[in-house]
Amino acid sequence: MNIYEELQWRGLVADCTDAEQLRLRLAAGAMTLYAGFDPTADSLHVGNLVPLIALRRFQLCGHKPIAIAGGATGSIGDPSGKTDERQLLTRAVLTGNITSVKLQLQQLLDFGASTNPARLLDNDSWTAPISYLDFLRDIGKFFTVNMMVAKESVRARMEDREVGISYTEFSYMLLQAFDFYHLRKEYGCELQIGGTDQWGNITAGIELTRKKLGAQVFGLTLPLITNADGSKFGKTVAGAIWLDPKRTSVYRFYQFWIRTDDRDVVRMLKYFTFLSQEDIAMLEEEHLAKPEARVAHKALAKSATDLIHGLNATQEAMRASEILFGGELEGISEITFNDIVGEVPTKPFEAIKFEGSGWPLIDALVHAGLASSKGQARKDIEGGGIYVNNSREVSLTRALGANDLLFSKHILIRKGKRNYVVLSVV
Repeated sequence: MNIYEELQWRGLVADCTDAEQLRLRLAAGAMTLYAGFDPTADSLHVGNLVPLIALRRFQLCGHKPIAIAGGATGSIGDPSGKTDERQLLTRAVLTGNITSVKLQLQQLLDFGASTNPARLLDNDSWTAPISYLDFLRDIGKFFTVNMMVAKESVRARMEDREVGISYTEFSYMLLQAFDFYHLRKEYGCELQIGGTDQWGNITAGIELTRKKLGAQVFGLTLPLITNADGSKFGKTVAGAIWLDPKRTSVYRFYQFWIRTDDRDVVRMLKYFTFLSQEDIAMLEEEHLAKPEARVAHKALAKSATDLIHGLNATQEAMRASEILFGGELEGISEITFNDIVGEVPTKPFEAIKFEGSGWPLIDALVHAGLASSKGQARKDIEGGGIYVNNSREVSLTRALGANDLLFSKHILIRKGKRNYVVLSVV
């Protein structure tokens, strides 16, 4: 398959300005394309992965991707898909965000390729030098207000009389259109990709490029991902799933994919992995035959985590996941165990409890909230349902001591298959 056919098979083509012409152009030879990423935070999140991975797919097929870190557009704020005005970021915050986002863009694109290296550009470099009057005269004159208010991103906000849209965000479309024009003029860029909420901005850039350069360029939008239940993709009860491990641990990132709804897992394999059509077909067959084995979920989680965090980090996340399913603790790193601590209830206790003959396990179970009384704790131990550091305990006289501490601080207590509590010394 060529890149366009692959995107279609993966369900990644939402809209295209001239699909047949674009298909022919892509088949004719290497094409330069771009996608923009506004630095509204100091990390990208999984919702940004669809266009970012698409750039990588194009590069693997021999095309030349440009990733734009939007120092200019990010200072304004894109109204697309937003019901409220964005809070403007200070220049210092923007600069810090751009630095972080650039590092993440470099993880997925090959900037050292010999024939089709990716480029990483900041649109502030060509926007900041232009005066306000020059921009109005040289760019603004090509846009009518009638055309701008007809765009969905603007019209929806204008219909809300209480919120409305500021002149600042109203101007965002012109800035993004200017990006496409500049990239076509200076780098021969012929294609812009983005989410469906970017359609109005993309077509505005196409029109500006045609009017000023007389050149044909293309726009292709990728679907905005939602879950099968209609909820927003990439959001959990705890918030967004970030690519930066300081904001979302590798373990939690891995678990996000493991917990994918059964109805979504094959679709997510197509969107977020580079597995072949044959491999995904096999995983789909296994998933339909035995969904409880979660083979497709594990393949999705491993592929996505490998891509963003690397093989070693993925292995640690998989170890942590196995531990919460009763796996051995031997060889586990403190960093990985700390991820577990963040996922299960934690109860503090004082080391004084170890004095004398130690802390009776029966008392520890009540303290942990895993047993409602000492009598219930005894029944649970006798029934073989209590584990200390994932080792079954059957002795009613078992007492916890300093030797049970993991990393000199924690004891992992489990009741049954899934009820975990971490006891931590304070």
